[in-house]
Amino acid sequence: MLCNALGYTAHICLPDDTSNEKLQLLESYNAEIEKVKPASIVDPNQYVNAARNGAYKLTQDQSTDSVGVFADQFENDNNWRVHYNTTGPEIWHQMESKIDYFVTGSGTGGTISGCSRYLKEHNNKLKVILADPQGSGLYNRVKYGVMYDTVEKEGTRRRHQVDTIIEGIGLTRLTHNFKQGELYIDDSERVTDEQAVKMARYLSSNDGLFVGSSTCINAVAAMRVAKKADKGSRIVIIACDSGARHLSKFWKKALEVDPKVTIDDVMS
Repeated sequence: MLCNALGYTAHICLPDDTSNEKLQLLESYNAEIEKVKPASIVDPNQYVNAARNGAYKLTQDQSTDSVGVFADQFENDNNWRVHYNTTGPEIWHQMESKIDYFVTGSGTGGTISGCSRYLKEHNNKLKVILADPQGSGLYNRVKYGVMYDTVEKEGTRRRHQVDTIIEGIGLTRLTHNFKQGELYIDDSERVTDEQAVKMARYLSSNDGLFVGSSTCINAVAAMRVAKKADKGSRIVIIACDSGARHLSKFWKKALEVDPKVTIDDVMS
């Protein structure tokens, strides 16, 4: 969208298991799409590395005057800072300075770092909870200080190491943006795919909310927090994605859930 408005070409590198809806949206904006196999960050063909290398090669190409710019959203300080300067203050003012818990997942790490830094500076008693999907190592990083998940155990590594339908949050590596807010994260809740798809169905059937996989991870984690919190506690989550971009993958599973699913079913 931005590239079209400014007259640039957007070249997007992404995993080849990305939902069709996200691909179609990019195509509608005439983006160049480069699909790569899911891989570890140490692999030069991993999507972040592929994007970085593509920008470098274009800039070095003597046959063109074009310059490639790599956004580097995982490591770029502007990521967490924009949430510190905008999202954090928006939450603080809308909640009238009364927040007990802030619950969200981490993809690049920008949202949780920027928001938690801002909110903690205004209320250091507020608790920040990381919501983390299965297969991600961030849960253990917060709980035990070790970046590790059982899928990394020797003898269990697979070609597609993280076997999850959740998109947008969860990593098996530390990013610069996550590190900028790690100090402010108090605890973490791990959520399974099954719980997330049940929550999706529950929210659509009972609240008319059609949300995506990351939002459902956050919602399940928030319910866990609510069950342990004092009565009347004010809990904020980030509803970061619409179900419209998850129809062919996440919502395909969610539609298999009974629309009469209860919150107890979700949390079981």
